Amino acid sequence: MKNIIRSLSFFSTLNEEEIDILISISSLQQYKNEYILHYENSQSDRLLFLVDGLAKASKIDKHDNEIFLFYVYKNHLLSEVSTLKDDYLTSYSNMTLVEDSQVLSIDYQAFKRHFLDNGLLCLELTNEVIHQSKQLQNLVSREFVFNSVAKVSMMLCSDIDMFNRLKRYDISLMLHIQPATLSRVLNRLKRDAIIDIDHGKVIILNSKRLENIYKEQEDA
Repeated sequence: MKNIIRSLSFFSTLNEEEIDILISISSLQQYKNEYILHYENSQSDRLLFLVDGLAKASKIDKHDNEIFLFYVYKNHLLSEVSTLKDDYLTSYSNMTLVEDSQVLSIDYQAFKRHFLDNGLLCLELTNEVIHQSKQLQNLVSREFVFNSVAKVSMMLCSDIDMFNRLKRYDISLMLHIQPATLSRVLNRLKRDAIIDIDHGKVIILNSKRLENIYKEQEDA
């Protein structure tokens, strides 16, 4: 576990003694694809950190439809921290693993006492919270501001690797557009020489023009 913790940038500022304390209040867990780590509005006394794999945050609407929020990649926080006043964490989404994954599980109350209360890892935790907040801001723009072209352009700019890993149907569900609309947008971007498509994989040719497509709608 010590080697794993040392390899994670979140814990890179800790010395040997602090790493030993972290190990004493932590465990490593292996989970299979599709395992649900927590449900919306559930409470937990464990701080979860993704060591390896991939997770998806989502919500369920009143019609029982899944609303995709964002992905969580390795070396990032899985838990959702909205306050430091409580000794437990309350989730605002469902967190599902979409790959076989390894998770670092930390006693949250002990983590606060040994680290946060002593000014350790506060900046790192703040950066993770800001990162999640920015992803939710992107969601608001995607759902309420952007048209279909801007939605696709934003995903291509922010996460081209994920775009190329997913099936087009899954991308359409994530962006709340029709598969036929996605195909038309990609063909339009290709005609405009902004992207190319090789064996089904998108290649960005002009990242600045692609970014401008959704930035112009943000600023409108």
